[in-house]
Amino acid sequence: MIDGFLALYIFMLAAFTGYEIIARVPVILHTPLMSGSNFVHGIVLVGAMVALGNASTTLDVIIGLVAVLLAAGNAVGGYVVTERMLEMFKPSAPKAKAGEDKS
Repeated sequence: MIDGFLALYIFMLAAFTGYEIIARVPVILHTPLMSGSNFVHGIVLVGAMVALGNASTTLDVIIGLVAVLLAAGNAVGGYVVTERMLEMFKPSAPKAKAGEDKS
């Protein structure tokens, strides 16, 4: 019983701390922060797979499967968002000057 409360306390503390840290990040740093956090998401995914591999009861397997799915979605989504953000910094195609042939 104590272990459950300790895990809940750690989860709530981590959630609050993460929210406070992310809320104070300037807009210009969001792309590098996302890129760095994708590394952490990969580690979370590996941890979820290890937990699923060590599951012994049906409830443990279900929780582990949900953890793997959420961690995988989080990691993939982070990479997709980072890629889209980096596309904004690429130079656009040069515009044609007035009077030039556009062929």
